[in-house]
Amino acid sequence: MKARKTARYDGLAEWYDERFVRDAEPHQPGLLDLLGPGSGPCLDIGCGTGRNFDTIRAGGRTPVGLDYSIDQLGRARTRTDGPLLHGDAAVLPFADASFDTAVSMWISTDVDDFGAVLREAARVLRPGGVLVAYGVHPCFNGPHVVYEDDGRRTVHPTYRQSGWHTDMPWWGEDGIRRRIGMSHLTLADYLNAVVASGLVIERFEEPGGYDIPHALAFRARKA
Repeated sequence: MKARKTARYDGLAEWYDERFVRDAEPHQPGLLDLLGPGSGPCLDIGCGTGRNFDTIRAGGRTPVGLDYSIDQLGRARTRTDGPLLHGDAAVLPFADASFDTAVSMWISTDVDDFGAVLREAARVLRPGGVLVAYGVHPCFNGPHVVYEDDGRRTVHPTYRQSGWHTDMPWWGEDGIRRRIGMSHLTLADYLNAVVASGLVIERFEEPGGYDIPHALAFRARKA
């Protein structure tokens, strides 16, 4: 797969960190439970500015960060002394069976082919290794969804329009989606990508924080 020449998040690292990371809760809802205890290196695929490094360490592991944005990695360096690599999540720069654990956090909407990312994650995991993926809920969070002021969500018929969306009239002027766009997978496309990776699903979760699920997460194991 041919990598993009420029990273979508380059030029946004400082804004992103201040908006989503700096004052955020130390652990995203349910992530520690999904990871469970462990040891050794944990590959953080699309690590961004390193928001989840503390959670990885809290489970007993050492984060190894990878991101396609040099700017994001610069911020991530402030949160770890460990390895940080510039690379494409769909073409991971690691040998087969390199890790016992990997995480993929909030990147299904930021990559061109989430299925390729899952297949690469499966490739670099050792037999028995665990992948935790956590991100946008395909049904209730996407370019087809409007967040209403009273907590309701309006879902438009564009739900079935998979692929990259560059603009929607309900996106806020200062939001991340207005700045970089958003890739959308239907729930069926998402689940089929998981099945095609060859990983064995152990658990699905709709993490808390919203009455209507905002995120969908799963834990899977390499047979």
